[in-house]
Amino acid sequence: MSNPTTITAPPGVPFIEITREFDAPVDAVYRAHAEPELVKQWLGPRGYEMTIDRYDVTSGGGYAYRHVDGDQEYRFRGVFHTARKNELIIQTFEYEGFPDTVSIETLTFESLDGDRTRITGRSAYPTQEARDGMVESGMESGINDGYERLDELLAV
Repeated sequence: MSNPTTITAPPGVPFIEITREFDAPVDAVYRAHAEPELVKQWLGPRGYEMTIDRYDVTSGGGYAYRHVDGDQEYRFRGVFHTARKNELIIQTFEYEGFPDTVSIETLTFESLDGDRTRITGRSAYPTQEARDGMVESGMESGINDGYERLDELLAV
């Protein structure tokens, strides 16, 4: 069963908060966020092909990847500022189709009773307009697809 995802974008502030629980231990959920071969299996909308050019979840590491949907390509990149296994990832996020707009994202991993995990992510944007653009981009369906795919991966 899929757990609900809560996406909050409060009016008047340039951030988005996402909360989701998974029926898997924190170590498995963290690894699925940190290991490139696992990330490729769930991140992004269903039906998109993902190519990872670089993915180094270490403090000071970075990433670059592409989602391809037919002849459309979407490129993303960023830097991992802090990575603490099973606890925290702080990174920048940039969609190359919207240049010069970089968000700072914080993702916390919380171990719950019954070998379950809660992740809470907060993305801070440089302007309200940039945050609103992200909300209007269809990000919600991509996040929900990705987390449903992550549920499937964790169930294996």
